[in-house]
Amino acid sequence: MKIQITADLLDGIVLAILERNDYYGYALTQRVQEVITISESTMYPVLRRLKKDGYVTTYDQPYQGRNRRYYQITADGKSHLARVRQLWNDYKNALDQIFNPDGGGDAK
Repeated sequence: MKIQITADLLDGIVLAILERNDYYGYALTQRVQEVITISESTMYPVLRRLKKDGYVTTYDQPYQGRNRRYYQITADGKSHLARVRQLWNDYKNALDQIFNPDGGGDAK
């Protein structure tokens, strides 16, 4: 069984990675794949949406005679990431009350 990742959570994962470093598309996909299962065909629409929403910007850099498109988080992206982090923490804490038997939830 796999737990489904929502679009908001996927956005948060990508933005959290970009908060630490700029990445070109393939390297960013590889980094995300270290923590969740996702295909390249899923990542590029996510990146286009984040760019359209103003959460990331892009720039090109030459590499071995070709250009690599790098993604960089924007100030709006950092604000959105803060909101996603808060939503994640609230969600995680609510679930921990149920799943964590020592967490003082309703377990009897």
